[in-house]
Amino acid sequence: MCPECYSEKSRITPLLKAEDCLKNHTQYICGTCGRCICIERDRVRGLQRWNFPFRSLEIAKLYLRTADYTMKKSCGIYEITGRGGRKSYKIFADISDLEDFLKKNKDKSCEKMSPIFEVGEYKEYSNTEVRKLTEGEIKRYLEEHLCKSK
Repeated sequence: MCPECYSEKSRITPLLKAEDCLKNHTQYICGTCGRCICIERDRVRGLQRWNFPFRSLEIAKLYLRTADYTMKKSCGIYEITGRGGRKSYKIFADISDLEDFLKKNKDKSCEKMSPIFEVGEYKEYSNTEVRKLTEGEIKRYLEEHLCKSK
């Protein structure tokens, strides 16, 4: 597992519309393994990708580093139960952010009220970059992304 971005696969992200994401969105570029993680704000809701609910813990883990980096602290992934018992996973900076979310979303709950995954102490990494990729970087990353996903 990469100590910086917490992933076992250095080219697993982006998961959806990889080329579009790499071309048009700002990326957190892991200084350790080079994995690109979308850190762009959604133009409609103003939220960063890590603020959205994820359908699995594994997918949420792929975006946890961008939350840690944005908040400059170790964040946690919480299991949220919605209508009909449907589970989702959300990243929060701390328990007060979770509590605020639950107050605004009365149809959702969090049984444990503690993270089901967190890394621990926040750490900065010297080779990290947050920027848009060049055309050459996009091409190379997509080739590696396709090769490693087979």
